[in-house]
Amino acid sequence: MHIHIVTLFPEFFSGPLQCGLMQKAREAGIIRFSLHNPRDFATDKHRTVDDRPYGGGPGMVMLPGPLSATLRSLGYGPRGDEQPGPLLMLTPGGKSFTQATARQLAAAQLQPAHASETGSPETSITLICGRYEGPDARIEEIFPVESYCIGDFVLNGGEAAALCLIESVARLLPGFMGHEESGDEESFSAGLLEYPHYTRPENFEGHHVPEILLTGDHARTARWRRQASLLRTLAFRPDMLEKAPLDNDDRSFLRGMAVERPGRNLYCALVHHPVLDKDEKSVAVSLTNLDIHDIARSSCAYGLGAYYVLTPLKDQRELLESILSHWTEGPGSRSNPDRKQALRLVKGGANVEEAIADIRERTGQDPMVVATSARADADAPPGISFSGIANVLRERPVLLLLGTGQGLAPEVFRLCEASASPLRWQGAYNHLSVRSALAIMLDRILGDWL
Repeated sequence: MHIHIVTLFPEFFSGPLQCGLMQKAREAGIIRFSLHNPRDFATDKHRTVDDRPYGGGPGMVMLPGPLSATLRSLGYGPRGDEQPGPLLMLTPGGKSFTQATARQLAAAQLQPAHASETGSPETSITLICGRYEGPDARIEEIFPVESYCIGDFVLNGGEAAALCLIESVARLLPGFMGHEESGDEESFSAGLLEYPHYTRPENFEGHHVPEILLTGDHARTARWRRQASLLRTLAFRPDMLEKAPLDNDDRSFLRGMAVERPGRNLYCALVHHPVLDKDEKSVAVSLTNLDIHDIARSSCAYGLGAYYVLTPLKDQRELLESILSHWTEGPGSRSNPDRKQALRLVKGGANVEEAIADIRERTGQDPMVVATSARADADAPPGISFSGIANVLRERPVLLLLGTGQGLAPEVFRLCEASASPLRWQGAYNHLSVRSALAIMLDRILGDWL
């Protein structure tokens, strides 16, 4: 495998590529490197490779000329032409580089495309290390560049990121590691973080190796390692569990774990006044039995603090109390205990202010009140993402306001600090029932591992 590195600072790589397993792989002919400096293709006496950006702003931009000439010297041409190998650029503006991406690149390198200088088959990858504000955007327009980001942070340049990519791909090549199976039991390889490792001595400063690892029982050891991997992932990267291939034993084990449930700090309120009618007039609408039951079930499933049904109409509040009484204390409570559990979350009230006051009394804090709407309301408060709402829940309660009729009336917005984005704001049809909309919102905010 031949990796070409396009960089303004080739000296950056002089040490990392000449030590440890990487040096052994180079000596064994498994991998080799070539460094290419765009300064060598600059056409002025100062070897200029950057200039000020059009439109103004801070920083400098890499000139397209020297970089383009560098790539063409390596055999790259316009999109659609045959290329010598993948052309990757390390930049914060790229898609996420993952273990799966590393595997794909390594697998591609096992299919030789042309002969090396020694006459043996060889494949290649070219890495562009961005600097300053990055290359002129026309480089990506002309050449088949795939841009990758190694994390949600900013570096001085792409060189450090390129080293990460090189090592993640190289170590998957046959012969690179002493034990090929080592790559199969590491973090991210199975969609989970790796289990902890121990070696001699058994007792180190009062800390002991887990007894199960000393038994010689391979089945129990494998089960312990799997569960330790699940626990570590749950603790440090719970987001990974959404995509990890979990079996029934994994799920059963995780269900027994005590995890933070921020849903208890989330509240929702179904507002029946003031809401809009089809003529966009502010009105009060009647309660709907389905709304009461289904939103209560969603609220209970995601562990919400309470579900408020708000209407200023006395007869409607009396109707609500009658429904709740039937299911929580009357015949319904005996015939359907699950429904009883869900409807116990429901509290009636006249208006949003009552819900806010109740949350304040429960928690000792004023909630962040968040409006929800399927429309792009000009008078709505600043937007907040669903992940943003999840973050707020760790600090203070949040009250989601849901509108009946044609949605919340503008006068409700004065009580709100933020507004959640419409669920399908890019779609032409955005008319979900309030019951369906809330269920989707709860899953986006809380998920199963948040």
